[in-house]
Amino acid sequence: MSTNNLLTRLNAALPELSKSEIKVANAILTDPEAATRSSIAVLAAAAGVSEPSVNRFCKRFGASGFPDFKLQLARSLVSGVRYISRAVELDDGIDTYPRKLFDNTISALMLAKESLPLAAIERVVNQLSQARRIHFIGLGTSAAVAKDAEHKFFRFNVPVSSHTDPLMQRMIAASAGVGDLFFCISHTGRTQTIVDVAQLARKTEATVVSLTCEKSPLAACSHFVIGLDNQENTDHYLPMTSRIVQLVILDVLATGVTLQRGEGFLPHLARIKESLKETRIPENRD
Repeated sequence: MSTNNLLTRLNAALPELSKSEIKVANAILTDPEAATRSSIAVLAAAAGVSEPSVNRFCKRFGASGFPDFKLQLARSLVSGVRYISRAVELDDGIDTYPRKLFDNTISALMLAKESLPLAAIERVVNQLSQARRIHFIGLGTSAAVAKDAEHKFFRFNVPVSSHTDPLMQRMIAASAGVGDLFFCISHTGRTQTIVDVAQLARKTEATVVSLTCEKSPLAACSHFVIGLDNQENTDHYLPMTSRIVQLVILDVLATGVTLQRGEGFLPHLARIKESLKETRIPENRD
């Protein structure tokens, strides 16, 4: 389905649509951002039609179903201020752009939730649980995500590090061995330095995991991939929603490892939390 002009096509098709299809189209056109976050039941109720009617409407416009239609609709909302955010216009003010950015992020998270690669996530949780040492690799915005991952995963009694210097990344990859896990983070999967590091690590007996765009060069040279759809064009805009989605995926992985360790691991986590009590100023309950 053509994504660039979907909203224009919906408007243009109105005279040719049936009564129920017009209701669905109007519900979407009234608030396209909200439509990208709705369930099929919510949209059907808003339009006053049945869920099968919504599904047929989506297929009329070339989608395989409602989730695919929402993904294409989100991609069609591409106007905006170049180099800032596709959700923002130059004439936006304080009453509009903060809410737009929140809505844009919520939409991205909802779309990511609906297309979560659960089998891949389970495989990566297993790999993280078995690793002898974990290296999180990232550059640019993904470097901050790698640092956050280090902060989460050090709690699991496994040596964990994050590396954001390209030369150090290469040297550590070249010296890797059995039990080392390289977790490479890249929204596009086309950052040459990260791809080079993954390829270097693969030449050793290390395991390479990537959190990246499906069918990207980085995905192609990884043993395990958590593939995310490339919704945010970071060639033209600041990385915003992609970073938030990456952080949530890492929260999911950390939770998965915790659950796999079981109840016996909870006292260890409790000791870490207890160690922070003396650093906190007591709350004033008055």
